[in-house]
Amino acid sequence: MSDKLKVGILGGTGMVGQRFISLLENHPWFEVTTIAASERSAGKRYEDAIGSRWKMTTPMPEKVKDIVVMNVNEVEKVASQVDFVFSAVDMSKDEIKAIEEAYAKTETPVVSNNSAHRWTPDVPMVVPEVNPQHMEVIKYQKERLGTKRGFVAVKPNCSIQSYAPALTAWMEYEPYEVVATTYQAISGAGKTFKDWPEMVENIIPYIGGEEEKSEKEPLRLWGEIKDGVIVPAQSPVITCQCIRVPVLNGHTAAVFVKFRKNPTKEQLIEKLVNFKGAPQELGLPSAPKQFIRYMEEDDRPQVRLDVDYENG
Repeated sequence: MSDKLKVGILGGTGMVGQRFISLLENHPWFEVTTIAASERSAGKRYEDAIGSRWKMTTPMPEKVKDIVVMNVNEVEKVASQVDFVFSAVDMSKDEIKAIEEAYAKTETPVVSNNSAHRWTPDVPMVVPEVNPQHMEVIKYQKERLGTKRGFVAVKPNCSIQSYAPALTAWMEYEPYEVVATTYQAISGAGKTFKDWPEMVENIIPYIGGEEEKSEKEPLRLWGEIKDGVIVPAQSPVITCQCIRVPVLNGHTAAVFVKFRKNPTKEQLIEKLVNFKGAPQELGLPSAPKQFIRYMEEDDRPQVRLDVDYENG
């Protein structure tokens, strides 16, 4: 029997669930042993439940093909099979909040890709290199939920993971105004070009709800824990425009920053290349060794060339 932690994927038949399964293949610490999805997929072999809907560019891992999909709503049954779960369920926000807390109350930690709990005051929204200290709020969340081990933690909106770390590296120069334009891949909408042929040779200049997330979520990353909740920072002021572009995977951002102090270009570059977080210091297996990569070429980064750098 493997001594790896047993992992469940909630919403494992969707695109994000498939991404979790793909990324966790051959992980040294974690093994996907349970996949849960809607009642429609429950009872089927994972390979049969997916059919022709496998959306990753890499093949489906052999180890998951024969896993029998469970009903995600059978919380106790699913939770009894695993050490913790990754959540990628496709439901309404209220339904996601309820089911993720239900899993947490079975003493199962929930690490969620969904947005539903990003503004729950005692739920940490974490980029590990940016705000690992926010995990301290979990003890207050456990008091609310009445759990000893179970909790919910979430990741932020995918587009801010490009520029929020850079701004974090520059915080000592006191950025106070940020204007960002994001060029977001169709994978962010859970699509491929096969699903969304209208995006071929097309640009959509507005993505509903995305600008608000991109402007406010970084402030929560930089917030502080006070009285058992996370209180967002008040600055910098961020203005975003979010554009959907005909790219399969990999978001890009063009960011203009004003600083109260006046760093040189060399100082800014030095802060980027030397920026490390807890995952790098701990040598975590899924973490990039060089968290922020500075590229000297004028025409880089490019999505086609750079999206899979250190596994993306």
